[in-house]
Amino acid sequence: MSSKADQLKAEICEIGLRLYSRGLVAGSDGNITARLSETEVLCTPTMQCKGRLSPDDICLVDMEGNQLAGDKKRTSEVLLHLEVMKARPDVHSVIHCHAPHATAFAVAGIPVPRAAMPEAEFFFGEIPTAPYETPGTAAFADTILPYVQRTNVCLLANHGTVTYGEDLEQAYNFTEILDAYCRILLLAAPLGPINSIPADKCKELADLQVSSGLAPPALSNKP
Repeated sequence: MSSKADQLKAEICEIGLRLYSRGLVAGSDGNITARLSETEVLCTPTMQCKGRLSPDDICLVDMEGNQLAGDKKRTSEVLLHLEVMKARPDVHSVIHCHAPHATAFAVAGIPVPRAAMPEAEFFFGEIPTAPYETPGTAAFADTILPYVQRTNVCLLANHGTVTYGEDLEQAYNFTEILDAYCRILLLAAPLGPINSIPADKCKELADLQVSSGLAPPALSNKP
């Protein structure tokens, strides 16, 4: 394989270790992908701890999920990642994990409140929840499609989180920021009602998101 593939494999392993070290995945939870070309994607194998990955573990698949290379079986949930990449050519990496504080909202069926912190409005805006489907199926992969053009993060009902970005680092950062935001919301809840940022200030943050290049297509392409 190319030096690009070798570099991306090493980065996937490093991101896996960071997810595991931060408690954002447990055991063999989660999966990570990185786009190698227009037709090929690197992904983590099934049933392997993300904190103990080596470059030799990483699989290569085509855009339909057919495994092209790798001694271990690719993750069954790669189909979800591929649907995101098909819908968003700007996305080069997708991370799915069970980030505990964000997943708590997905399990409870409670929408993540907006406008509690400027960082959440700047990086995310809307944080939708896709309906539940059995993981690894085509139906599961399709659940995210109604949201993928208007957000860079999504909760999966009763399952976990999905974040995606221009590279592995951005997708990882979105995961960490999302879970930290949800943790703060859960810590604040017993203290009383959330003091929301005024609507005009949220608009300023949305404009900053667009001007920074972080906005998803549905927002960045608005007239």
